[in-house]
Amino acid sequence: MQAWRVHENGEPGEVMRLEEVDRPVPGPGQVLLRVRAANINFPDALLCRGQYQIRPPLPFTPGVEICGETEDGRRVIANPALPYGGLAEYVVADEAALLPAPEALDDAEAAALHIGYQTGVFGLHRRAHLQEGETLLVHAAAGGVGSAAVQLGKAAGARVIGVVGGSEKAAVARELGCDVVIDRRADDIVAAVKEATGGRGADVIFDPVGGDAYAKSAKCVAFEGRIVIVGFASGSVPAPALNHALVKNYSIVGLHWGLYAQKDPASIARCHEQLTGLAAQGAIKPLISERVPLKDAAAAVQRVADGTTTGRVVVVPDGAAR
Repeated sequence: MQAWRVHENGEPGEVMRLEEVDRPVPGPGQVLLRVRAANINFPDALLCRGQYQIRPPLPFTPGVEICGETEDGRRVIANPALPYGGLAEYVVADEAALLPAPEALDDAEAAALHIGYQTGVFGLHRRAHLQEGETLLVHAAAGGVGSAAVQLGKAAGARVIGVVGGSEKAAVARELGCDVVIDRRADDIVAAVKEATGGRGADVIFDPVGGDAYAKSAKCVAFEGRIVIVGFASGSVPAPALNHALVKNYSIVGLHWGLYAQKDPASIARCHEQLTGLAAQGAIKPLISERVPLKDAAAAVQRVADGTTTGRVVVVPDGAAR
């Protein structure tokens, strides 16, 4: 089979190589899956760089989220077992963790449903307890995780403010349903949030960016607001001023969604049922900006790493790309 492999750490476009390799052999409790679509996540870029919390042995194949097909023809969502990641024709995955792909979504959409949307549900509801009528601020609102948070926030009855970088991404955020869109390149984020909320600030802030985005968040969070730390796509990990959190009476909560697979796996299955229902209702639908063939996967991972994409970029079998 064909698979992209990383033999040394570095930028995805430089270190990923498309090679002919043997199909992986399932271990105890694992199954072999044919890859129908593989969603590219920012952690794939971090894996290539050797900067992710998980460091699989070299060489490895990136790709942490797929829609696959079992040997008996079932369409499923899975997190491949590294080092045999999803940017390949076949993967192995833990059988107990397989989830049925929603009928309402095609392969590319199903591949993009799992990590980003589960992150959104756990972050917004389990960690921040978002309530109907509250104001939700989403950084990187046109990105993969951000676009999921926007849709989930609207589905929960929140008023959603989306922060993006550039006019093209601003247009995407409006199409997603953001009530207010702030272009961080042209607008003063803090002033714009306070204007949009009558000076109150945002009740919940969803931050997959870190760095300056977090600094601005702390200046425009509401009384008893919650800032959800999801990631650091900016490459800068902020150092919160806890005296500021005390004085302004807001919460800083972290979310490492992957821990739930270890600590509370049943919650992931429950969340998937909820997401499947929302997809069936049309309340959520992953934003797929590109479907690219396997041969172009390295360049696609690099674009995600560079932050130039909107929504999700999904790798599909040759002939299915468009």
